[in-house]
This record gives sequence, structure tokens and C-alpha cells, in this order.
Amino acid sequence: MGDLNMATVLEIAKGARAASLELAAAPAELKNAALMRLAELLFENAPEILKANARDLEKAEQSGLSKPMLERLSLDERKIAAMADGVRQVASLPDPVGEVIESSVRPNGLKIEKVRTPIGVIGIIYESRPNVTVDCAALCLKSGNAAILRGGSEAFETNSALAGLVGRALADSGLNADCVRMVPTSDRAALGELLKLDKYVHCIIPRGGEGLIRYVVQNSSIPVIKHYKGVCTVFLDEFADPGLARILTVDAKCQRPSVCNAAENLLVHTAAARRLLPPVAGRLAELGVELRASREAKEILDGAGIPCKEAAEEDFSTEYIDMIISIALADSVEGAANFVNKYGSGHSDLIVTENAQNAEKFMNLVDSATVYWNASTRFTDGYEFGLGAEIGISTDKLHARGPMGLRELCSYKYKVRGSGQTRGAPDSAK
Repeated sequence: MGDLNMATVLEIAKGARAASLELAAAPAELKNAALMRLAELLFENAPEILKANARDLEKAEQSGLSKPMLERLSLDERKIAAMADGVRQVASLPDPVGEVIESSVRPNGLKIEKVRTPIGVIGIIYESRPNVTVDCAALCLKSGNAAILRGGSEAFETNSALAGLVGRALADSGLNADCVRMVPTSDRAALGELLKLDKYVHCIIPRGGEGLIRYVVQNSSIPVIKHYKGVCTVFLDEFADPGLARILTVDAKCQRPSVCNAAENLLVHTAAARRLLPPVAGRLAELGVELRASREAKEILDGAGIPCKEAAEEDFSTEYIDMIISIALADSVEGAANFVNKYGSGHSDLIVTENAQNAEKFMNLVDSATVYWNASTRFTDGYEFGLGAEIGISTDKLHARGPMGLRELCSYKYKVRGSGQTRGAPDSAK
């Protein structure tokens, strides 16, 4: 990357840091006005957004981008309308900045408040999905954080169009346009430069494939909150209702297979495998899902006349984001939890059972951000959790875990009010 681009990234970071100090003190009404203006601009400029997206899609198809990634990249009028609705929803949420988390009065009369504050400048690095540009801009703006956006090269035209609308909304509302900036190059070296700017950027949030996450973690001098791959498992306990097992497995795998909260593994209790596995796997196969089964599971499927491949061990830790699922058996709830903790990514996992004791045991033993009992893994989502749009789904444990909404984009400070209290220095004597 040339000196000009390096200077550009540095100047963006400096501008974002200065803007973040202004934004931290901005009233909720001003931030909401900018968000509502952004929603209007998205609606008004939908044709231009779709033209930019068409250019990206044409290049992506020519470069051989995979079908799931093309699905993530593609926009239509419905998706743009959903973006605008999401921005309006964020505007309607309570402003977390300044919220008193807890307070106390000490015996010496000091009044101490723990208050939510913005993190500062957040760098967001992501792939393919242009809606992330708008979602992240809206959430950072509402939570008082400046944002530096670095999307994937495959969505460069679309992201540029969307980021331009964000800048217009900020300017039209009287806010500093440097509050949300996009790195204006798809050069990978620009990402490396951004990751060095710990003087100006306080947090990096990468959203994407395993290679991107690893690169960011290994090269960043800035704290990273990882939004890692989603290797999600559905476990059918021996006490699972057969109808519910089929419905939930099909929804978790097939409703939208290209997203991180879709199921990639199906695990069945050995005691109920011959009863539960054939109807569930058979339905998946009817819907076009490729089945990759362990040797024991394959014997059952072969006996039922259901086509499948034998799974390799690495299949159970693979995020397919496609119509493929790996199948294995577990001889106990503990064994199922051990399987999930070994092969899963700590994202979202499900037990289907009518036995409350087994459900609680599974939910306690599985070390994931979200653990479900009799509900699809597809609900791990900021909107579904009532958080509004999400910045992503953290698979880390420090600072934030699971869907990250407005509160998760805040830190805190202590406000201490006194009336002359001291620790007893000589000059404090009266």
C-alpha cells in the first residue's frame, strides 16, 4: 500500500477520535435525528444502492465467489427496507449513554455512581454482508461511539454507497461526519495499518471467516472482540418429541443456511437414534441437505435407505454455511455436552427434550454464548433478543458475549460526588 493510503487510514482514525469526544456528549435527540434521516436516505436512494450492489455481484460471480457468500452479498428492495426499519428501531431504543448502572453512598458521605459511557472509536472489519455497514453505523452512533468501517472487497461498491448515505445523514443532522467513516480502499494492507492505530482506536470487532478472524487477532495491537464462526449443534435427547425434533432441526439447518446461527451438526442420543434419526435426517435429505454421518449414524441411515456420506472428524468443526450437516451419536447428555464443547465454536447450541432435568444439565454444561431448550438456534440475533440491530455475535467471554447491542457497545466510568472528603493528608486538618 502506498504512503497516500497509509496516511488516509491514519487521518481517518485521528478524525474519528476527535469526533468520538463530541459524539459522547451529544444528546439523544440529535443522534436519533441522524438515524431517522439515514432511514429516509436509504429509502430514497434504493435504486442507486441496488446499482452499486449489481456491480459488486457481477464482479463476485466472475471471481467465483461461493453461492452462500453471494447470498450474503446480494441486496434487494426488501432487504434495503429491512435496513431502514432496523435503523428506525435503533432510534426508538433508550439511549444507554449516561445510564446509571449502580450507585451507593459510602459511610463518609461520598456518592458513587457507575455510569455507562461510549467505548470511543470502534473499528469494524467484516465480509460480504452490506447490511453490516448500516447496522454497525446505527448502533455505534446511538451508543456514542465513532466507527471506522472496513468491509470486504467483494462488497466495496455497495458499502461505499451506504457509507456515503451515513455521512450525509450525519451532516444533515449537524453531527460530525467523521463519526462514521469507511476505509476507502479494498487493499489488505490498509487493514494491517488500521490494526496498529491503538492510539486512536479503542476496540476492533472482526466479523467474518476463520482466516479473517485469525489475521486480525494475530496482527492487532488493539483489543479485539471476536465474532467467530458459528458451528452450532442440535442435540436430540432420548426424551425428545419426534415432531418437535424434526421441526426444530429443519428450521435450524434450512431456514437460512448461510448465516452463523444455522445448525451445522446434528447429534442424537444413542438410546433414541433408531427412532429419531431416520425421520429427521430423511426430511433434511428431502430438502436437499447433504448428510455426513459418523460410522454409527451411517449404519442407521443406510438401514433406513437414506443416502449419506461418512463424515471425517474435521467435518464436525466445520462451518458449512451451506446445505450440509454432520451427524453423530451421543450416549448421554454429558457426552453430548462434551461433543459440543470439543467441536463447536461457542456460538449457539440446542437440546430438544421433554425432560427438564436433562435440559438444565445440557444448558449448564455447554460452554456457548447461547444455549437453547426446544427453540431454534436461528433466534440468536439482536432483533430477536430485543436489542435492535446487533454489531455482531461475540463468541468471546470478556466484555461481551452473544448478540452485541447498544449496552454491549458501552464501557463505564465512576462519578464520585463529595463535600470535601479527604483521606487524611496533613493539610486536610481543620
